[in-house]
Amino acid sequence: MALIDLSKKEIHCKIVYYGPGRCGKTTNLLYIYNAMSEKTKGKMLTIETKGERTLFFDLLPLTLGKIGGFDIRIQLYTVPGQALYEATRKLVLKGVDGIVFVADSLRVRQMKNKESLEELKRNLTEYGLSLNKIPLVLQYNKRDLVSSPVPTISIEELDRDLNNDLGVPRFEAAAIKGIGVFETLKEISKRTVRYVAKKNMLIS
Repeated sequence: MALIDLSKKEIHCKIVYYGPGRCGKTTNLLYIYNAMSEKTKGKMLTIETKGERTLFFDLLPLTLGKIGGFDIRIQLYTVPGQALYEATRKLVLKGVDGIVFVADSLRVRQMKNKESLEELKRNLTEYGLSLNKIPLVLQYNKRDLVSSPVPTISIEELDRDLNNDLGVPRFEAAAIKGIGVFETLKEISKRTVRYVAKKNMLIS
């Protein structure tokens, strides 16, 4: 849940990047971290395993200007994608205000994308939240591999698998090259801040 600090006139929002293992969640945050100026970002916290996969979460605090006289501060989190960390993923979702679901375009990951989205729905339900109500953006990552010999999933298939019922904005991305990273962040930030401000009656 967002924190509204009336004395400092600050709104703190929590956005979680969710998705299957190795889909590119941490890559998104690293690209954002390296591209932002020092005065708009905090220290990025990452806990990795020996295999350089996220163990618990990545955390990146950002300052994104003002709305209604309030400073907007956003904390970006990732979750570990490996199957054995489901309890951790659920824990990181606690208090979430907006979600980026990062889908992997590799053909071999098609089922993992669907399983991860179903798990996200289940975990949100346990917090009394719904994918149909919370701000959500989809990112179809690794689109740079479409022209390679590696089998990939088409946009139409990704839409059918993941976005048919949701109908939310989705972005094609190659996070490792920065393509689509800020477009995704801009859209989820806009939706999340508006959701939080409206919920707390800061805007009509």
